[in-house]
Amino acid sequence: MSKEEKMQEMMKNKVWAVVGATPNPDKMANRIYHTFGEHGYQAYPVNPNYQNMDDGKACYSCLGDLPQKPQCVDFVVPPTVTLEHLKAMDPKEYPNIWLQPGTYDDEVLRYAKEKGFNVVSDGACTMAYLHRHG
Repeated sequence: MSKEEKMQEMMKNKVWAVVGATPNPDKMANRIYHTFGEHGYQAYPVNPNYQNMDDGKACYSCLGDLPQKPQCVDFVVPPTVTLEHLKAMDPKEYPNIWLQPGTYDDEVLRYAKEKGFNVVSDGACTMAYLHRHG
């Protein structure tokens, strides 16, 4: 399956978690979170450092706290934090992960593939994809 086909398949899922979301409108993670909502997706912000987003919605400390299981998990954190999350995640529960540019390194990619996650990476950004196709 090509990278474009993988992205298309993953974007068919309408419930996402954005790990690293922040209420700071100057941050990419905030823009990604809002872009999902603007395109009709249910996006749940995940960041233990915040209780609420700038739109007043709750920000969750971990995936397990979400009111609904996301179909995809979008990472907008440094590679070390991405790896910590992946080690705590079961690919049977959270099979689809999208690694934004700057959120992964060789170790993260190797771990994700060994564990069986369905991965989109290679410099692909969900926000750019939605603006282009949504």
